[in-house]
Amino acid sequence: MAEHRVDPGAVDKLFKKLNADAESGGYLLNPDTQMTKDLVEGLIVNRDRYGYEACPCRLASGNKEEDLDIICPCDYRDPDLLDYGTCYCGLYVSQEVVDGKKEIRPIPERRPSKEERDMKKEQKKTEPLASLSHPVWRCNVCGYLCARDNPPEVCPVCKAKKERFTRFL
Repeated sequence: MAEHRVDPGAVDKLFKKLNADAESGGYLLNPDTQMTKDLVEGLIVNRDRYGYEACPCRLASGNKEEDLDIICPCDYRDPDLLDYGTCYCGLYVSQEVVDGKKEIRPIPERRPSKEERDMKKEQKKTEPLASLSHPVWRCNVCGYLCARDNPPEVCPVCKAKKERFTRFL
């Protein structure tokens, strides 16, 4: 198999963009710069291969609609950060990890199997709105809405902390 070469300048450019986006959204990139740049390189390889930046630690199908949940930042980032202090691939980490209070360890895969994802899609087509798979949380500061098991640690819009969210639906 031919090695996919990525321009180091492209890695630096995406690294800076992700870092700026993370900081503005209240998130942190892994302080291990070499590991983080290796992950960024994986994102670029996937972007070149599939046309989107799928998580470098998961197998993408090549079908964007099927892989929407694993396009970085993936749907599982926030719950993984909350439970383990890092996202699945280790690109994003918690403040505890940055401060050395928590060690990064392998974490279990949250992504449902393809069969489970397909079944969920079919259920969504037939279920009424009242049977949402996740509660909807509303930021009391700016009104941002998100559907997930728990509210985000920090509002991506106004940077309000988790405790400023209330369950909306």
